[in-house]
Amino acid sequence: MSEIPYTAPLPLGPDTTEYRLVGTEGLRSRTVAGRPFLEVGPRVLRTLTRQAMEDMAHLLRPSHLAQLRSIVDDPEASGNDRFVASDLLRNAAVAAGGVLPMCQDTGTAVVIGQRSNAVLTDGDDHRQISAGVYDAYSRLNLRYSQMAPLTMWDEVNTGTNLPAQIDVKLLPGNEPRYELLFMAKGGGSANKTFLYQESKAVLEEERMLAFLEERLRSLSTAACPPYHLAIVVGGSSADQALTVAKLASTRQLDALPDRGSPLGHGFRDHAFERRVHELTRRIGYGAQFGGKYFCHDVRVVRLPRHGGSLPIAMAVSCSADRQAKAVITPEGAFLERLETDPARFQPPVSDERLSQDAVRVDLDQPMDRIRSQLSGVPVGTRVSLDGTIVVARDIAHARVRAALERGEPMPAYLRDHPVYYAGPAKTPDGRPSGSFGPTTAGRMDGYVEEFQRAGGSLVMLAKGNRSRQVVDACRRHGGFYLGSVGGPAARLAEECIREVEVLDHSDLGMEAVWRIRVEDFPAFLVINDKGDDFFAPISSPTLNITPRPGV
Repeated sequence: MSEIPYTAPLPLGPDTTEYRLVGTEGLRSRTVAGRPFLEVGPRVLRTLTRQAMEDMAHLLRPSHLAQLRSIVDDPEASGNDRFVASDLLRNAAVAAGGVLPMCQDTGTAVVIGQRSNAVLTDGDDHRQISAGVYDAYSRLNLRYSQMAPLTMWDEVNTGTNLPAQIDVKLLPGNEPRYELLFMAKGGGSANKTFLYQESKAVLEEERMLAFLEERLRSLSTAACPPYHLAIVVGGSSADQALTVAKLASTRQLDALPDRGSPLGHGFRDHAFERRVHELTRRIGYGAQFGGKYFCHDVRVVRLPRHGGSLPIAMAVSCSADRQAKAVITPEGAFLERLETDPARFQPPVSDERLSQDAVRVDLDQPMDRIRSQLSGVPVGTRVSLDGTIVVARDIAHARVRAALERGEPMPAYLRDHPVYYAGPAKTPDGRPSGSFGPTTAGRMDGYVEEFQRAGGSLVMLAKGNRSRQVVDACRRHGGFYLGSVGGPAARLAEECIREVEVLDHSDLGMEAVWRIRVEDFPAFLVINDKGDDFFAPISSPTLNITPRPGV
């Protein structure tokens, strides 16, 4: 057969990952017709998957932790940037104890694999990998987040965190090798995956920057920055662009070449990455509450495309940066070595750069007094909360709305206490709470006007920015929105949450209404009763397009 002009779509350099041996049991090398083969027993995939899910729930890559520490050490970082980075480092140290997962949203299990034709399994790889996911989520203090549709409108939690997303394809070559990338993808960061169908009109540097600035401003802070941001320009199809964006956000494609060729393969544009990274620093979101550390880093991957299409995909990996690579060879099953001692990245407790006076707020005083105190605090101020909070999220809000529509009154617990949008992970034995960080505020925006008009949700606590309708409702009804730091769910459970009890709708599991008591719970005032919104100045683009001469 004649040779064709072919190149690998995503040609990668050598794998420099540091691995640790998980085991050799269940592996057997064979030679058939002079060719080496590797038999991989079903328990190998199951055990490797379970271990990967456990590691990712509690441990991070050392490179990610080093980036957080660099924020603390940067004299140009804002005080809020340093506070958030320090909080995330403290959270990593708590989670590394192996009891509380780093984030309450322990994610959808995503496994992307490729194996050569010299690897032999029982042919049911998806089932064995799913079994490993089941083992991890059933035995550890993780949360079940997967909803099974019973009808178009009715759903039930699967109670196992299955199904997982599993994709296994063929690895080129005859070397006995099975490669896997494990991810635990939370809803917040998954919801910040975007596809834009554009045209060649934006294939000019300044126009592309203007296009990206608008999209980055709308990206907001709801998925717990600082982000690892990935942008893909091009793709033979829209789904290829999205897949490559997800891989790039995990640093899986860091070893791509830095230029293309007429054969048509993907490459990274390092110079444009630096320009986009600088853009993210100028936008002003910072590490959630103002500053320059909206993103740790940026990957920009350019792909070939159909002449009549230009898909542009964007994806992020959030502060719960949960990925782990694995490889199975005749030498054993190996898993990426994550950091088991994140405390070494923490700044000294006495570090003056982290000091910032917070306004203490007693949540057990009457709601009118809480609101009166918050009314005198400028937006952007850090507050420290003590007292009782009610926890309710999506399904509970839907049930309360249905009750209001039936003519029933607003529940007293939503009138008398601040409401925290959250859903906990499992509670470990002997502890008051499982990991219990905030969920994305924007999902509850559609309820705010109706609830505040009925006297509820006048002080709200969650993560990320809110829509204009929430700002308007707070101005009309005297409401407030406090932004909680997104990411440190283990630290909040360990150090801030003292009591937890189910208050209403116990049948909803983690989506029930809870009453919690907190001490020194950190937050920032984002929206006040005057209609001031901390994020408003950041939400609209300011970059002007200046075409190059002759363009």
